[in-house]
Amino acid sequence: MEISALEKTSILIEALPYIREFYGKTVVIKYGGHAMQSCELKKAVMQDVVLMHLVGMRPVLVHGGGPEITQMMERLGKKPEFVQGQRVTDAETMEIVEMVLVGKINKEIVAEINRLGGRAVGLCGKDGMLIEAEKQSGDVELGFVGQVRKINPEIIQTLIAEGYIPVVAPVGVGPEGESYNINADYVAGELAAALKAHKLVLLTDVEGILADKNDPSSLLSSVEVSKVPELIQAGIISGGMIPKVECCVRALEGGVARTHIIDGRVPHSILLEIFTDKGVGTMVVP
Repeated sequence: MEISALEKTSILIEALPYIREFYGKTVVIKYGGHAMQSCELKKAVMQDVVLMHLVGMRPVLVHGGGPEITQMMERLGKKPEFVQGQRVTDAETMEIVEMVLVGKINKEIVAEINRLGGRAVGLCGKDGMLIEAEKQSGDVELGFVGQVRKINPEIIQTLIAEGYIPVVAPVGVGPEGESYNINADYVAGELAAALKAHKLVLLTDVEGILADKNDPSSLLSSVEVSKVPELIQAGIISGGMIPKVECCVRALEGGVARTHIIDGRVPHSILLEIFTDKGVGTMVVP
C-alpha cells in the first residue's frame, strides 16, 4: 500500500519534537544478531544511523559478529568451542576473532555508512587505548575472553566533534598489549557510560523482554532496574538477554539517561524507537 504525501508529512511532523530533543545528543547503538545476517536489515540499520547523524544526533555504533567468527573458524578447520554460552578463545582463535571483527566486519560497516552519505571511522579497543581490558574472571578457563577494565573515550569524543560516526569492534587491549575478545553488549554499556550518552539502544532477536517468552503480546514496555534481579530469578530475563539487561543497568548507573532493548529483525526499528510516539521494544529505566 502506497503512503500518501499527507501521511508522509504526518510522519515527519511526529518526528519533529524528537529530532529537536535529541539534536546534539550522543546515542550508542549495539548492532548484532539477525540484523547483521540479513542484507535488507543491514542496509536499514546503516540508513537509520546515517539519518540520525544528518539530523544532528551523534550515533556511535558498537558491533558484534559471533556467527561470522564461527564461519571463519570452520573454514580454517578449527572447531568452535563454547562453555556456558561463551566462546573459548585460545591464542589462535583470538587471531581469527580480531581478523573477522576488526579487519572484515568493522570495515564493511564503515564502507556501507560512507556509501550512504555518512562519515564513518572504524576503531577497536587498541586505537587510542579506547578499551583497556583484563582477563575475564570466573571459574571457567576461556582463554583470551576479556572484560572492560577502563574506557578512554577521548578518541571517540574527538571523532564525534569532527563530525564522524565512530564504529567500534569489541576487541580490548590488555596491559601487555595482548588482545581480548569482549562481549559487545558489555562494551556498548561501558562506552555509553563513559560518553555520558543520552541513549543506549541494543538490537536483539526478540521483541524485547517478554513476561511469557512464548507470548509476543506479553512484551514489557519498561522494566525498572530494581526489578531486574527478581526477573532473572524468575527466568523472565534469561540466556542472552541477561548481558543485555546488565549492560543497560551499568549504563544507567554511569549516567546514561535512557536504555532500550529493541527487535533488530524489524526494519528501521531504531528510527521507530527514537522518532515515533509509540516506540518499540523494552526500555530499562532507573
